[in-house]
Amino acid sequence: LTYVTITTSHLFFRSSNVSSNNSAHCFHMTMAVVDSMVFLFLLPVALFFNSAASQSTGYTNHTVGGSAGWFFDVNTQKASADYSAWAAKQTFNLGDTLVFNTNTNQTVIQTYNATTYRNCTADYASDDDTFQYQGGSNEFGKAMTITVSLTLEGQQYYFSEADDGSQCLNGMAFDIKVRHGMGLPPSLNQPPPPPYVEPPSTVEDAESPPITVVTSSPNGGVRSSARLFLAVFVLVMLVLHLV
Repeated sequence: LTYVTITTSHLFFRSSNVSSNNSAHCFHMTMAVVDSMVFLFLLPVALFFNSAASQSTGYTNHTVGGSAGWFFDVNTQKASADYSAWAAKQTFNLGDTLVFNTNTNQTVIQTYNATTYRNCTADYASDDDTFQYQGGSNEFGKAMTITVSLTLEGQQYYFSEADDGSQCLNGMAFDIKVRHGMGLPPSLNQPPPPPYVEPPSTVEDAESPPITVVTSSPNGGVRSSARLFLAVFVLVMLVLHLV
């Protein structure tokens, strides 16, 4: 009886363990199924918000030269970075922005003219295809940040013509190709300004009507004199008649 009792208790204990293990196993399976369902539900939601975030931040700010910035060492006659190599690793699209972290010892010239770029000077460039960006300070060595928005597709060129073009000739230059991407954002996609109209030289010239100077008596003056003579003649005849 004792053996049977012990065996029965042992069997009951093992049965309890089996039941407990089965319950735990079922619980873990249930949680795994729930986790899978939650994952499948949240996946499209996450993809949606990720897509929306990508669209809202789809335009890139490119810091020219990376952490090296846009600088030139006049002592070594070297640029602070290989800007052509830096540009070759980037993808440029409409609406992107170039950020030049620099100072007033360098300049930023943007041109669409390959000849201007090769000559490293904007002295003979056209105002329609070449632009010089100023940082708002003429103080030597004054730190500044210049931003250039990419608003036209195709090939573009950038260089510094400081030191009579020496900086450009020694590496301060790079070219990029701007792709369409998502197109221009509304803030940059504005109609061009109206054409410039030369204002009048003075206010009087703009408001005063033209003055006509008559150098000879018109025929109307002769007719007026004849009418006056006839009126006087009639008046004299009337007075004589009354007398």
